[in-house]
Amino acid sequence: MMETIFFSVVVLFVAILFAANFRRTTVFEYERGLQYSKGKFTGILAPNRYFHTAKTTIRKLDIRRRMATVGGQEVLSADGVSIKISLVAQYEIADCHIAINKVESFQEALYSQLQSALRELVSALPIDEVVAQRKEIAAKLFELSEKQVAEIGLKLVSVNVKDIMFPGEFKKIFSQVVQARQEGLAALEKARGETAAMRSLANAAKILEGNPALMQLKLLQAIGNSSGNTIVLDASGNGNRLSDKAIEPV
Repeated sequence: MMETIFFSVVVLFVAILFAANFRRTTVFEYERGLQYSKGKFTGILAPNRYFHTAKTTIRKLDIRRRMATVGGQEVLSADGVSIKISLVAQYEIADCHIAINKVESFQEALYSQLQSALRELVSALPIDEVVAQRKEIAAKLFELSEKQVAEIGLKLVSVNVKDIMFPGEFKKIFSQVVQARQEGLAALEKARGETAAMRSLANAAKILEGNPALMQLKLLQAIGNSSGNTIVLDASGNGNRLSDKAIEPV
């Protein structure tokens, strides 16, 4: 009886000792574990179940793709227009050691990098190009930021311009300017078309002037295409000239 009690006490003591000095940590598939021994980083753990002493700490980090929104950054275009542009970026943690141990906050570092790149790009463009080249701006933002983001342990997946916001009444004014510009371009195209038509008529007149036979052919073509009307040639003067009188249909 005493032996059984003594054995139970020993087992209980060992269990308490084990619980006090050992830990169990499970790193899931979408995570990585950062292992520290007495506060010093010792390695990255893959998904698994780990038993370790209290002197060892395992910090788990979610490595799934994340979304970052840079909202309403006020920037000045090359022509001095103040606008607000918001961005949406997707990124992943590529190096857990750098992202956690070398940077105070990788989210804030990413945010600052996108802000700086956006100001640099927009300050070099007039406002109409900023509005018209949203995709190009997003592509350049990605190009400018990819390397810097990699230096903080992240992998930039995509960057997109979410919104472009104009202050106060400027949005209405800008719409009117764009509309006026489009109307001006349409008028210019119309004028170009009319000029081309006039040029064609002038060229045709020169050709007919140098080739009277062409006029005769045109007259015969007009007679052939007539629908019952009789066309009278004025023979008193120039035989190539149509009389302004026409006989009624028979």
